[in-house]
Amino acid sequence: MRSMHDELLAAAVAAAQAGGEVLRHRFGDSALDVRAKSENDFVTLADRESEEAVLASLGDRFPEHRVLSEEAGYRGGNASEFEWIVDPLDGTTNFLQGLPTYAVSIACRKGDRMLVAAILAPERGDLFTASHGGGAQLNGREISVSNREGLRGAFLATGYPFKAKAALDLYLDIFRDVFLEARAIRRCGAAALDLAYTAAGIFDGFFEFRLSAWDVAAGSLLIEEAGGVVGDLDGGRDFLRTGNLLAGTRGVQAALVDVLGRHASEADLDSLVERPAVG
Repeated sequence: MRSMHDELLAAAVAAAQAGGEVLRHRFGDSALDVRAKSENDFVTLADRESEEAVLASLGDRFPEHRVLSEEAGYRGGNASEFEWIVDPLDGTTNFLQGLPTYAVSIACRKGDRMLVAAILAPERGDLFTASHGGGAQLNGREISVSNREGLRGAFLATGYPFKAKAALDLYLDIFRDVFLEARAIRRCGAAALDLAYTAAGIFDGFFEFRLSAWDVAAGSLLIEEAGGVVGDLDGGRDFLRTGNLLAGTRGVQAALVDVLGRHASEADLDSLVERPAVG
């Protein structure tokens, strides 16, 4: 089984590097053919070219596997047990503005179990990897979540709910409660990197509403393999479908579940904002 994981991880890394090479070439390009998918949500020529490179790389190695990618949706049939979940450019707005905080995020799962993950930050050359039961690494070096035991003094990451504005007041109430306990909260604009940095112990925890599966699939495995915990608003594991993710060290994640639970459940958020579309 370890050899299969190794083969899958090698494919994830190769695909991430193929997409990253496209993005490095396109970063700073003033002719990116920017199109709005919805309000404050954009797709560019760089997204599409990176996606083509990633899908071609995965297809060369595993043509029979199913793929879910942000721009292309589902590809492949249902015959294979394996599914790749791809974000060819996480942090598109940062990329467009010339802010070098963006990533390629790739994960593979079999059924409900995430098997491997790779997140590449092209501008820094940082490659985060993980495999089920094999730990998490940054540029080949083992990483682990921090030793923070709770929110007091925690250094956290979040994302503003710009795709879920009906939940803004709820988010601000939660933000206030977390802010009053934490040491600092950052919003970097690329959820995959926020999760990778949490796995590496840079952030102690992370929380955000209504993300898509491709935003969190790889990062969730990184955190778990680095010794952390991920979950949804109710403390369950339905975050890939709901898009609501609370992650971090065991103590920080439990504290986030407690704070957010005072304000809202998954059902409450469903009443305010539709769940993210898939495919």
